[in-house]
This record gives sequence, structure tokens and C-alpha cells, in this order.
Amino acid sequence: MKRSATTSTTSWLAAAAAVMVVSGGLVAAQSAPDGENGRYSMSPIPEGVLRLDTRTGTVSTCTKNGAGWACYAVPDERTALDAEIGRLQAEVEKLKGQLAAGPPVSGKIDEALPKSDQLKKAEPKVAEGERKIEIPLPSDKDVDRVMSFLEKAWRRLIDMANRVQKDVSGKI
Repeated sequence: MKRSATTSTTSWLAAAAAVMVVSGGLVAAQSAPDGENGRYSMSPIPEGVLRLDTRTGTVSTCTKNGAGWACYAVPDERTALDAEIGRLQAEVEKLKGQLAAGPPVSGKIDEALPKSDQLKKAEPKVAEGERKIEIPLPSDKDVDRVMSFLEKAWRRLIDMANRVQKDVSGKI
């Protein structure tokens, strides 16, 4: 595909203007007021140019690619923080409205609350109709069966160790 001479010239002029600004040359597409150096302030970086828009405060990185120069805005942490603060403030106001619209809460209780032990853990409350979860302990019969199993397993392990020891000592 053949590019037109105008597009090629425009890309070349844009690249030349950026190089002149970076190298310290004075390029003015429009005449800047006497008290102002122009809208953009540029500083060279290894990847290309760092551009500061002096009117808006936006920072962009400009790099040269196959099609010419391209500038991309650098993410602004302050903008993200301000947006999050605004979202949280709106949520707080919404919750305040919901709280104000809720049932009224009486201010004073006539009776003093009973003092309780701070270290004592409160037992879980069980509503009527709900079942408690109880874990039954093993019976004596169950414990005897487990002990019998462990004794048999231990005896077999000792017998096996003795057989291995006899086999090894007999071969050496």
C-alpha cells in the first residue's frame, strides 16, 4: 500500500518538531504569549519524551513507533484516589439516609445492665425450634476396639522388625 506524500510529510514534520523540542530548539505552531513558554513542557526519557500539559497537569509518555509519534496519558494516582473518596462519601451519605429512615431507637434504658465477666465466653444462643449440634463421645466399647487394633498393629510391626533383623544378620 502506498502512502500519500502529505501523510508522509506530516509524520516527518511531527517527528522533527518533537526532536527539536527535546533537543532544546524553539518550535512554535502558534505564537505563545510573552509570559508563557507554550502549553506543553517536554523532558527526554530513555523511552522517548515525557510531556506535561501545563494547562491541565496531564502527564503523557510519547514514544516513536512505526507510524510516528504516539502519546499516552500516564495514570494519575491522585485522580483515582479522588474518585474513590467521592464514591465512599456518596456511600456514607446513602447509609446515613437509610439509618435515618429506619425505626427510631429509644435513648435511655431505665434499668442498669447486669455486669458480666469480661473473660467469660458467652454461650451461643439457640432459638426455639433449632437443633443443637452435639458430638457424642466414644463409648468404652469403642475405646477398647481402638486399643485392641493398635496393640495388634504394634505387635505386627515389632514382629516384622525382628524378621528383618534376623534376615540381615543371617546374610552378613
